[in-house]
Amino acid sequence: MSIRDIIEGKKQWRAHAARVKALPPDYRIVYQEMQRYLFKVGPTGLLDGDLLPGIVDFFEEGVGAGKGVLEVTGTDVAAFCDELIKDSRTFADLYQESRDR
Repeated sequence: MSIRDIIEGKKQWRAHAARVKALPPDYRIVYQEMQRYLFKVGPTGLLDGDLLPGIVDFFEEGVGAGKGVLEVTGTDVAAFCDELIKDSRTFADLYQESRDR
């Protein structure tokens, strides 16, 4: 990874963080909890992929439609996250595979 890649990654992350900050408070709180959850159990390529920006896109659509965040995600936010990553390779999978060897 070059210095330019690092700088570009930081720019992208800051732009992403600005989009999250622009969300209404209830959406922002749920997003932050989802992000925390996904960093713990989520896919191995979480930062390289478009999952987090996709969630922000989805939330922005919900805001535009005048819906509350739990109308968009459902009341079980962890289950919503699990559904998003159900076909992804997770750190838990890697750990399990290393123990099976």
